[in-house]
Amino acid sequence: MARIHPTACVEEGAILADDVVVGPFSYVGSEVELAAGVEVAAHVTLLGRTLIGPDCRIFPHACLGGEPQDREFSGEATSLEIGARTQIREHVTIHVGTVRGGGCTRVGDDNFVMNSAHIGHDCQVGNHTIIASFCGLGGHTEVGDHAVLGAYTGLHQYARVGESVMVAGGSKLSLDAPPFAMVAGDRARLVGVNSLGLKRRGFDAKTRRQIKRAFHLIFHSKLRLEEALARVEEEVGGVSEVERLVSFLRKTERGFCR
Repeated sequence: MARIHPTACVEEGAILADDVVVGPFSYVGSEVELAAGVEVAAHVTLLGRTLIGPDCRIFPHACLGGEPQDREFSGEATSLEIGARTQIREHVTIHVGTVRGGGCTRVGDDNFVMNSAHIGHDCQVGNHTIIASFCGLGGHTEVGDHAVLGAYTGLHQYARVGESVMVAGGSKLSLDAPPFAMVAGDRARLVGVNSLGLKRRGFDAKTRRQIKRAFHLIFHSKLRLEEALARVEEEVGGVSEVERLVSFLRKTERGFCR
C-alpha cells in the first residue's frame, strides 16, 4: 500500500502504485498516475493528466502538470508524461501540452532536471539529458537524447537541441543546436564538436572522426549547405550518427547555430 503522509492530499481518482511515497503537505490531483517506485517529497504539487514513470524522484516545491502559459488554452484535456528514473529537483515547473502542440508534454527516461528549471507546454525532452538550474524551455521546444543544458540556458519557442549537444551556461538559443555540437553565447553560436560528450557516450574513435569530418564540411568548408550535405553523404554516408546529423539539419525551420 502506498505510503501517504497524513498531511498530504491525494484526490479520489488518482492512481498510485503500491510502493509510492507521498511526503508531507504534497497534493496529488485526481487525474495523476504514479508508477512503481515513485518518491514524492514534501510540498510537491501534481496536477492535471500527469503520468510519472517508475522510480522517479520529485523534490520539494516542484509543480508538475499545471496549465500551459498559453493565452489560447481554454481547459482542453491535455497531458504531461514523464518517463522512468527521472529526477526533478526543487521548484521545477513542467506544464501539460496544448491541442495546437499535439496535446502532450513529454520528458523521457533517466533525465536530471535541476532546481528552478521550467519546461513549457508541448516540449519534447529525450532520454539521459541534464537540464541545469534555472533553465527555461519555451513551448514546443525539443531536446535530444544525452543533451546537457548549462545553468540559465534559455530556449526559444520551437527551437530544437540535437542529441549529445552541450550548451554553455547562460546561453540563449533562438536557433536549432545541431547534434553533437557545443554551443555558447547570446545568441548562441557553434563552438565545436562535443568531443568529451561523445567519448562519455561510448562512441569509438572512428565514429568521432567521422562526425568531426561532417562538421568540417558543413560548417567550415564554405560550401553552400546543400553542397556540403551532399559531400557529407558522399564521404561519410552510411554512418548512422552522421545520417542523424544531416536529417536534423534538413528539417530545421528556424535555422541553426553556426
